[in-house]
Parts: sequence; structure tokens; C-alpha cells
Amino acid sequence: QVQLVESGGGLVQAGGSLRLSCVASGSIFSINAMGWFRQAPGKQRELVASIRSGGSTNYADSVKGRFTISRDNAKNTVYLQMNSLKPEDTAVYYCNAEAVSAIWGQGTQVTVSP
Repeated sequence: QVQLVESGGGLVQAGGSLRLSCVASGSIFSINAMGWFRQAPGKQRELVASIRSGGSTNYADSVKGRFTISRDNAKNTVYLQMNSLKPEDTAVYYCNAEAVSAIWGQGTQVTVSP
């Protein structure tokens, strides 16, 4: 089993930055990829960014050039650096691990004020 714990959400003004962290524990050897998803009120959960075990990354078009996903294998941690934040980035952000099954964190709220 894999467990995920996110941190780093909060309230920020438009144009500001936040960094989200996701610490994985348990059967981390089984993880093929990790990513960040977000869900805004009344909307479906959507992929924001992902990083595979080989290091390749993928981003939603809406965040390309503003967000960066990275990982620290020694700390079993994946980060999402979010710059130039916009009000439309407001959502609950969820860490995800692709293992034998999909594993989700509890979510962290990101609120961007105009």
C-alpha cells in the first residue's frame, strides 16, 4: 500500500506563487508515476502535471510555462511549483500515485484571489 500526504496549499493573490509537496510512504517501489490533479467547485477533476519514474513530465496546457513538477527521490517527495497563479487555478489539489491501483492524497486547497 502507498500513502500520500500533501501540504503547501493556501491563499495567494493573483500573480503569486505556491509550492505543493506530496510525501509518499509505504510500497513506494510499486509507483510508476506521480501527478497532481485539481478539482474546482462544480467541475471534474483534471490532470495538472505528472512525472514518470523515468523522469518524463506532462502538463495541462493551462499550466504550461507556469507550473513545474519535480521530485526528490531521497525524500520520497513530489513537488508542484506554481508561479504566476491565476484565480482560475483555485481548486483542491490532489496528489496521485499510479501503482497497482490509483492512490490519492487527501487534497489541499489552493485559493487565488484577484
